[in-house]
Amino acid sequence: MKTIGVLTSGGDSPGMNAAIRAVVRTSIYNNVRIMGIKQGYNGLINGNIEEMNLSSVADIIHRGGTILRTARCDEFTTEKGLQKALNVIRIFNIDGIIVLGGDGSFKGARKLNEAGVPIIGVPCTIDNDMGYTDYTIGFFTAVETVVDAISKIRDTSSSHGRANIVEVMGRSCGDIALYAGLAGGAESIIVPEENMEVDEVCKRLIQSRNRGKLHSIIALAEGAGNAYEYAKEIEEKTGTETRVTILGHIQRGGTPTAFDRIIASKMGHKAVELLLKGDAGKALGIKENQVIDLDIDEALSSKGFFDKEMYDIAKILSI
Repeated sequence: MKTIGVLTSGGDSPGMNAAIRAVVRTSIYNNVRIMGIKQGYNGLINGNIEEMNLSSVADIIHRGGTILRTARCDEFTTEKGLQKALNVIRIFNIDGIIVLGGDGSFKGARKLNEAGVPIIGVPCTIDNDMGYTDYTIGFFTAVETVVDAISKIRDTSSSHGRANIVEVMGRSCGDIALYAGLAGGAESIIVPEENMEVDEVCKRLIQSRNRGKLHSIIALAEGAGNAYEYAKEIEEKTGTETRVTILGHIQRGGTPTAFDRIIASKMGHKAVELLLKGDAGKALGIKENQVIDLDIDEALSSKGFFDKEMYDIAKILSI
C-alpha cells in the first residue's frame, strides 16, 4: 500500500483532528503517501483532495472540529455517486481510505469496501451511539461541555429559585444526558432508553424544594421528549418557574479532552497499521481501554448498550 486517503464525514466531533494527525504521521513514518479528502464523501466525488505532510497536522491535536471539514452527501448514496467516487480514487491512486465519522459514515465506508476499496472506520460522534464500542471520539468532550453549562445554569437558577431543563443531544442514545446528569448533579435525567413520568420529575423537584434546595436541574436527551412541553407541565404541577436551555451545537465544539485526544491518537495509528497489514473492512473501537477492531458489518449491526446501573445510581444519588 503506497497511498492512503483520510476523510471526515457526518457531524464533527472534538478529537477528529487528533485522529487525523495520528493517521498522517503514522503514514509518513511508514513511507506512505497520505491524501486528505476534504468535505467528506463530497470531496471524494469531486476530487477535492490534497497530499498532506508533517506540517499539515502541526498544532492541531488540541483543536476542535476537523481541518478536513465535513459534509453530508446524498449523492454518494446513489450508484452514480459511488462510481464517481471510485473513479476519483483510481485517478489519485489511493490504495485505501480511513473514514472518521459515525454510523452513516461507516455505511458509506462499507459501500467502498464492497466495491473493492480497503477501508478502516474510526468512530467519531459525540452521541456515543455506536453499540460495538465503549466510547466514541468526542463523547467525553461533549459531556464536559454539558457539565460546565450545568454548573453555570445552576448559579442563575439558585439565584431565582427556578428549575431548569437542560436539553442535550441524543436522539436515540441518552449517554450525554446520563453521564453529564450524574456528573453535574441533576435531580432528574430523562433519556429515550428509560421511561420517567413527569409526575416523578415533579415529585423529586418538590422534595428538593421542601428541604431548602434553591434550584433543580433536569437533564433531557433531545430524543426523549419536548423540553418546552415538559417545562410547562412541571411548572403547572409544582408552581416552580421552569426554564429551558437547549445547548445545541455548542456540544460539538471546543478543545477535546485529554481522553479524547488519547483514544483518537491510538485509533488513528491503529487504522494505518491495519491497512498496511492488508487487514481492511474493519471498524475500530475501545473496549476496557484497549483499541479493538472488528468487521465493519458486525460493528454496524451491534445494538447499543445503555448503562442501566449508572442510571439507577444517578437516581439514588439525586434524592
